[in-house]
Amino acid sequence: MWSDSRCIAAGDVVILWMTREDIQPIVVTPGKELNGRYGVYRHSDLVGVSYGSKISSRNGRGFIHALRPTPELWTLALPHRTQILYHADISYIMMWLGVKPGSVMVEAGTGSGSFSHSIARTIGPTGKLFSFEFHEQRANKAREEFARHGMNDFVMLQHRNVCKDGFGLQDEVDAVFLDLPAPWEAVASAKQALKKDRIGRICCFSPCMEQVLRTVSALNELGFTGVTMHETLTKPHDICNAPMQTVEDAASRLRDIETRKEHRRLKQIESAARDKKRKRIDGNEEQENDSSKRTKVGSKAQSSEEPLREHNRLSWMLLVPVPATYL
Repeated sequence: MWSDSRCIAAGDVVILWMTREDIQPIVVTPGKELNGRYGVYRHSDLVGVSYGSKISSRNGRGFIHALRPTPELWTLALPHRTQILYHADISYIMMWLGVKPGSVMVEAGTGSGSFSHSIARTIGPTGKLFSFEFHEQRANKAREEFARHGMNDFVMLQHRNVCKDGFGLQDEVDAVFLDLPAPWEAVASAKQALKKDRIGRICCFSPCMEQVLRTVSALNELGFTGVTMHETLTKPHDICNAPMQTVEDAASRLRDIETRKEHRRLKQIESAARDKKRKRIDGNEEQENDSSKRTKVGSKAQSSEEPLREHNRLSWMLLVPVPATYL
């Protein structure tokens, strides 16, 4: 697989590490150029350089690293034609299937070839991988990549719908891996492909619980035992070097924490006092406004009653009868 020489040569597959989020595979072709974010890199500048070297751009503003391909780097850099398996799932599946140098395996479907490269490195030239892909264009693209990466001698890729046509193998393989939309339809053919003189293992990779239930039912009906289900998760951690603290450092840190807490408490007390004072001032203003309103209303009522009383008094005086002695 790939070149094992120390230096890069024309026609080699090289993984270019641009950034952590930008990793690109190229085939070194003199005359071609790669346009990066911080400059242009000529393929001819890579020829004769050791793998792992730091390559500067033509304008000197940026740089990249030229790395030797590995299955791990290929998983990060490959062109995605389908959803792929990543390192956590790949290593876990390889362990449970018991894959080792010289093993014979079946893989369906091939997809983008991420898992295929890990299998190929593990089984080596003494092993054999039968890989099946039902999508013709994806199968042709994967076949080109396998040939370019030097895997043709022990990786046999076929364009085939194994759910309908089966694998066409009898008592030949040590383990089977199925990454299919309906893996339960291929379980019977997988059983026929497994060797009968040893314990055969099968792994089905399914993202949905409905797929898992149907596959488990098919496995149980065909006599498979030891059926288990697993989910693999990884949690990355950042590592930094920190000097060991002394007792005095810890005590000083605690004092700082207590000082900040006391400062925060005093600020809260001041804020509460200001709020209380503001509410008290607002309450006094409201009381003054209410009293002034009541005074105005009382004066208005009094002024409106005085004309009425005067009118009544005048009316009473006008209604008094005149004595007869004055006539």
